[in-house]
Amino acid sequence: MTTTEYQVTGMSCGHCETAIRAEVSEISGVTDIDVSAATGRLAVTTDKPVEDAAVVAAVDEAGYTAVRS
Repeated sequence: MTTTEYQVTGMSCGHCETAIRAEVSEISGVTDIDVSAATGRLAVTTDKPVEDAAVVAAVDEAGYTAVRS
C-alpha cells in the first residue's frame, strides 16, 4: 500500500470533499481516500501504482485543482 498526498485548492465544504472523493474513487487501485476542506489536503492510498496525472485529472473533473505535496 502506498499513500500519496496532494494539496487541493478551491475546496470550502463537505460537498467539495464528497465530489472529490467520488471522482478519485473511480480510479482503479485506489483503496482509501482522506480529503479535508479545512486543510486543503487529499491523501490517496493505493494497492497498485497510480499515476499522479490520474488523481489530478479526477480532482479537476470534480472542479478543483490538485498538486502533489
